[in-house]
Amino acid sequence: MPDLLRTGSPSAPRLLLAHGAGAPMDSPFMNAIAEKVAADGIEVVRFEFEYMARRREDGTRRGPDRAPKLIAHFKEVLGLVGPADEVVIGGKSMGGRIASMIADEVGAAGVVCLGYPFHPPGKPERLRTAHLETLKTPTLIVQGTRDRLGADEEVATYSLSPSIDLTWMEDGDHSFKPRKKSGRTRDQNLKAAASVVVEFIRRLE
Repeated sequence: MPDLLRTGSPSAPRLLLAHGAGAPMDSPFMNAIAEKVAADGIEVVRFEFEYMARRREDGTRRGPDRAPKLIAHFKEVLGLVGPADEVVIGGKSMGGRIASMIADEVGAAGVVCLGYPFHPPGKPERLRTAHLETLKTPTLIVQGTRDRLGADEEVATYSLSPSIDLTWMEDGDHSFKPRKKSGRTRDQNLKAAASVVVEFIRRLE
């Protein structure tokens, strides 16, 4: 049975978050978002895909499993946390992408993508947006304006479903960190991101 990391008191809807490709469920980014969202009364449940759980056990860095395995694992965890229509599913980067791929099928209450990987680094021609064009589940994508996996000028040219709301973190990179010259701090962007997530979830109630 997957290990679940719960932040906040039990509530519905709750937010089920998966990690990104290279960092675990308790990375500084995931911890910050979970704590800030939970502070507003929404329970945040985190889990790790099998490849990341194995890395925690043996310390060996390994790449993500193929999408079908990630999808199956996400659905398994959702079954433990559900019912799906009382859960907003999402995650950081890859985790959010997988959530968006299953949302319509499982009947999730909503989707939250924190830094969506619209394309691989340096390969803007390899778009990961086909399913986003027809996505029906209410979805929030929070994206840094400088994200190398989908900056604001790039994303403006994509065809996305009207069910998707995009919110931009000023001068943020893939983890919303701004440059010092911007006058903003990473914590400001993380607080702003968490606030937008809470507002989105509350609208679904």
